[in-house]
Amino acid sequence: MAIVAILFFNLLDVLFTMTILGWGGTELNPIVYSIIQLYEDKFWIWKFGIVSTSLILLCLHSKFSRVKAIIGAIGSLYAAVIVYQIYLILYR
Repeated sequence: MAIVAILFFNLLDVLFTMTILGWGGTELNPIVYSIIQLYEDKFWIWKFGIVSTSLILLCLHSKFSRVKAIIGAIGSLYAAVIVYQIYLILYR
């Protein structure tokens, strides 16, 4: 269930990032910023592919306690990013 939530958060992150960038905002993650500079509006394909591949690997190893902790941490981090992006969208 957490893996599906992270995938959903990733989709929201892409949509919100595109919205914020369209309003003149900037990407704070230097890696994603570089990808956006290279691929512009098609950066979401790269981001979705990398996150999906990583989630498949985490899912395959989810029986290990450290991986469960990593999945929880990633989910929490993504939730915080989404809340921040919603704040930016609502109070721009």
